[in-house]
Amino acid sequence: MTALIPPFTHDTAVAKVRLAEDGWNSRDPNRVSLVYTPDSQWRNRAEFVTGREAIVAFLTRKWAKELDYRLIKELWAFTGERIAVRFAYEWHDDSGNWFRSFGNENWEFDDAGLMRRRFACINDLPIRESERRFHWPLGRRPDDHPSLSDLGL
Repeated sequence: MTALIPPFTHDTAVAKVRLAEDGWNSRDPNRVSLVYTPDSQWRNRAEFVTGREAIVAFLTRKWAKELDYRLIKELWAFTGERIAVRFAYEWHDDSGNWFRSFGNENWEFDDAGLMRRRFACINDLPIRESERRFHWPLGRRPDDHPSLSDLGL
């Protein structure tokens, strides 16, 4: 496969998005942090995070709260060193309340393909457990599982 570094083509952008999805579905903060520059800057909702150590702390808190987390990302647009994605993920809190969180992310990469900036806007929709659409075993989404577009999301 072609290296997943800028400037992106359609194929490398799609592959980069899937690798990001796979990483986040691992729910391993240390693994996920390694695809970001050491000084990566994030805005996630209203929280500002800078650097890998802060990313690990942020993701550790996130996945302690967002239980049974399952995520699907989809390429929206790309150019040069930037990729825009839309995503949805399902999770429940420690009281058993289910949510589907929808959002958009804008990513910027360095020449080595590490993400140096990530801006995420996210909205949470309470759902009933019976309304869940992401039913694969925890971990990587199976290749034959429907995409966001396939699911009408």
